[in-house]
Amino acid sequence: MSTHALFVTAAYAITGVVLAALVGWILLDQRARKRELAALEAAGVRRRSDKAVKP
Repeated sequence: MSTHALFVTAAYAITGVVLAALVGWILLDQRARKRELAALEAAGVRRRSDKAVKP
């Protein structure tokens, strides 16, 4: 394998690892935010926009 091919392969591999890490981070953060929202809603905290809507 030439040095150019090795460089290109390494660049693609590093890019793939970084993208996978970012996607994983986003998914973990999403779960954490959903837990926080559920805890706030369970505590009775409501959104300001809920006040405008009166059924």
